Amino acid sequence: MDMDWDAMRSRFHLPEGLIYLDGNSLGPLPAGTSERVRRVIEEEWGDLLIRGWNDGADGAGWMDWSARLGDRIGRLIGAPAGSVSVGDTLSIKVHQALSAALQMRPDRRVILSDEGNFPSDLYMAEGLIASLDRGHELRVVPPDAVADAIDDDVAVVMLTQVDYRTGRMHDMADLTARAHAAGALAVWDLAHSAGAHEVDVTAAGADFAVGCTYKYLNAGPGAPAFIHVRPDLIDAVRPALSGWLGHAAPFAFEQDYRPGEGIARMRVGTPPVLQLAALEAALDIWDEVDMAALRARSLELSERFAKAVAARCPDLTPALPSDVPRGSQVSFRHPKGYAIVQALIARGVIGDFRAPDILRFGLTPLYLGEAEVDAAVEHLAAVLERREWDDPRFRARRGVT
Repeated sequence: MDMDWDAMRSRFHLPEGLIYLDGNSLGPLPAGTSERVRRVIEEEWGDLLIRGWNDGADGAGWMDWSARLGDRIGRLIGAPAGSVSVGDTLSIKVHQALSAALQMRPDRRVILSDEGNFPSDLYMAEGLIASLDRGHELRVVPPDAVADAIDDDVAVVMLTQVDYRTGRMHDMADLTARAHAAGALAVWDLAHSAGAHEVDVTAAGADFAVGCTYKYLNAGPGAPAFIHVRPDLIDAVRPALSGWLGHAAPFAFEQDYRPGEGIARMRVGTPPVLQLAALEAALDIWDEVDMAALRARSLELSERFAKAVAARCPDLTPALPSDVPRGSQVSFRHPKGYAIVQALIARGVIGDFRAPDILRFGLTPLYLGEAEVDAAVEHLAAVLERREWDDPRFRARRGVT
């Protein structure tokens, strides 16, 4: 499919003159979101009140959104209909997937992950291990050592497909196949994958996949997460977080828990209606996106940016060798990385920083083109050449980096 990238850019609200290279952390506001949320507030919550759970201004009510929007996300990650549910936070979904996987491998005690995994995922694993108190071990290895570390002791391989700092991309199909060959299950975090590039959890054989919607999917700050379970496994999943909406009959108010049918059992709490409305508006854009075309364009922009920075900013060290597959971001290392990013933001170019020394830039074709990429490089070069970063106001760490 041929994509009109200029038309796509018009679908987002972006302040005039701002170059936004941080959609890998928080996506910008889709142009239709404000109106969609307004309608839910005024026409549904305002006029329908509690009837909105069953009846919506556009048809199905709020209670159906977790499954309906899950199917729309499923198209972006290669998941079949009925295998994705939306709601709760990403950490909750990681906990659900990991606990379910461990229950399916009761004779094994090792959770294998890598040093590039998002810390929250590792924290969830540590907390689960402590609460289970059955001798499980979290084994963390370098990213390039994962394949060789998968052995008969491993119960679950838990990885984020794209490293949140460097952008390094794991081969999901290969590592899942290795996990299965060793008798283990695979849990994939797609936080930096969904909406960034082509993903096919079905072809890869992923057992569980989780992800957030506030990064590349542009559903807004605090937007809910999603979870996918391989359809042939779902009936064997016993939810550790047995919330009332995961019950087979939530409104029967039975005293004992019975898991719902299929992916519905992975629901926990009440759907965040206003955030789901924002997600729905964002997915209207994604319905028009060809993921193969998006990936090709992302690689073009990333390569253009990386080469230009290498030529203009020799003090920056690439976080990845050029031959290592990466997601839709380009990262560099510098001991003054935080101050450099702050100086760049002061110029109207928004990237971000990740400790200890990573400057991180998201290259998102939906609202970025060659002009923005080239201008960002010029600003970055100026910050370095003029040592603009060496200003006390840029060195002072703020709460959110």
